Amino acid sequence: MNSMYSGKLETLFKRKRMRIGSRIRVTRAGSPRGDKQAYDGLLMPKTDAGDPDSIILKLDSGYNIGLKYHSGMRIDKSRGPSPMAVKEEERFELGRISKKLTKLRFDSRKPPISMISTGGTIASRVDYHTGGVRALEDPREFLHNVPELARTVNIKHIRRPFTKMSEDMDYRDWQEIAKQVARDLNSGMRGVVVTHGTDFLHFTSAALSFMLRNLHKPVVLVGAQRSSDRGSSDAGMNLICSAHVAVGGIAEVGICMHGESADTFCLFNRGTKVRKMHSSRRDAFRPINDLPLARIYPSGKIEILNKNHKKRNDREKVEADTRFEPRVAILKVYPGADPDVIDHYVSRGYRGFVIEASGLGHVPTLSRKPWTKTIKKHVRDGIPFITASQTLYGRIHPHVYSNLRILYREAGAIPGGDILPETAYVKLGWVLGHTKSLEKAREMMLTNYAGEITERSLPGTYLY
Repeated sequence: MNSMYSGKLETLFKRKRMRIGSRIRVTRAGSPRGDKQAYDGLLMPKTDAGDPDSIILKLDSGYNIGLKYHSGMRIDKSRGPSPMAVKEEERFELGRISKKLTKLRFDSRKPPISMISTGGTIASRVDYHTGGVRALEDPREFLHNVPELARTVNIKHIRRPFTKMSEDMDYRDWQEIAKQVARDLNSGMRGVVVTHGTDFLHFTSAALSFMLRNLHKPVVLVGAQRSSDRGSSDAGMNLICSAHVAVGGIAEVGICMHGESADTFCLFNRGTKVRKMHSSRRDAFRPINDLPLARIYPSGKIEILNKNHKKRNDREKVEADTRFEPRVAILKVYPGADPDVIDHYVSRGYRGFVIEASGLGHVPTLSRKPWTKTIKKHVRDGIPFITASQTLYGRIHPHVYSNLRILYREAGAIPGGDILPETAYVKLGWVLGHTKSLEKAREMMLTNYAGEITERSLPGTYLY
C-alpha cells in the first residue's frame, strides 16, 4: 500500500482488502469498565512523521483522528458508506472527477459574473495518497459544494489562468489576472470573483487595485483558511458572501473573508488596506488604518461600513494598466542593521526601495551604521526610497524628530503616510513601470490612487 504504515498494519490492511480511501470501522476497548468505542471513517495514508502503528481516519465531520493499534483492536470494512465517503472515493481515490459533479446549472436570469480560479486552499482538496491537500483538478469541483451560489449569480465563465499557491506568484501573475479581469468586466460581467491563496492575497489585491484603472465594477478576491474537506472550512461562506459583493454596488477591488471566528458574516476590505493578521484564524484578514467597506451576510444582506467608496457604473470600461518594474525591494530596519545591503541591491540593478521604518518613520541615523548617508547617496542617483511604518497602524510623520528631518529633508526619502509596507512595494513597482524620473515617482507615490493613503487616521480603525 506504500503509505508509511508499519509492516503489521500493512499486512492487516492487505488481508482485509483495505486500501487508502476505504471506509472502515475501528473498534477498541474504551473506559476502564470495558466499554467499546467504535470509529467510522476513511482510511488515510500515514506520513513519515509520527507513530507508524497509529491508524489515521478521516471522520464524517471532516477531521482526522489517530488511533494507536494494539492486538485487541478490531478493524473491519464499514457497511453502508456515507454520502461523504462515496463522494471522496468516487472522485479522488479512483483518480477521476465525476462528470456529474462538474455539470453546473445556473439561472440565466441571475446577474452574470465570472470566476477566476488561481489556486490556494479554497481550491484544494484532500489527497488520499499523501494525506495532505492539493489543488482541485477542475475549479468547478468546489462549486458543487456551494449550491447557494446558483441562487445569487449566474457564473458565466470559470477561468483558470494558472494553479499556484500564493507564495509562488510574482508580478507576471498579477498582470495576467488583471488583464483577464478587465476582459471579463468589459464583456458584460457584473463583477469578477478571484479565488486565491491567502498568504500573499493582500499583495494581489493591492496589485489589482493599481492595475485596474477606471474601475466601476466589483472585483472580489476570496480565499479560505481551511480546506473544503474540513468540518470548519470557511470556503463555502466566503464564496457565498463574495458572490453577493460581486453583484453589489461597491465598485472596488477588495478581499472578502470571514469577519469573525463564527459563521455570522464576512468583511469586504479595500484591497490596499487589508492584511492577513493571523496564520490560521478564519477572521485573519483585517482592515488596517481604514474601516471595512462593508459587512456581508450569507443571506445577501450588505451593511455599508465605509461610505468613502466608489459606486458601481456598468457603462464604464476598465483599463488594465499592468506596467510593472520588478526590481524593487522591501528592506526592514532593525537595531544594528547594516546599510550595505542597499548597496548590494543597487549593484544588482534594483531601482527602488520600500523601507520598513520604525515608529513614525525612523531609520538608523546617528548610529554606528547610519542608513541616512547611504539613502542620500542613492537618491542623488535617482533611486526612490519610500518609508512605511513597521507598526502597520498609524502613519509616518517626517517632521516630529530631528532624525526624521535628516531622513526626509536632507536624505530625500519619501514619507509613505499610512500606507502598508506590502502595498507600498506593489505601488512602487507599478509607479516605476511608468516613469524613470525620481520627481515623477515621488509625485505618484504621494498620490492616492486606490485608497492606499488616507487623509487622517480615525480612532475606530485601530484593531478593528
